[in-house]
Amino acid sequence: MNGIVAILLILALGAVVASLFVGLFFMARGGQGDSRKSNKAMRLRVALQGVALVLFLIAILTQA
Repeated sequence: MNGIVAILLILALGAVVASLFVGLFFMARGGQGDSRKSNKAMRLRVALQGVALVLFLIAILTQA
């Protein structure tokens, strides 16, 4: 069980990093449409960080 949580945590952290870079890419391009895409990507990043945090807490609590 703990191995599955660890794999999910690694995938979630990778998704956080990917969404961060996508948001930064759109932010750097500028423009009205790109600012909306950047905002969506950054909101997705925050949601993914929440998922990663929950998975981290599950991994810590199941360590016992």
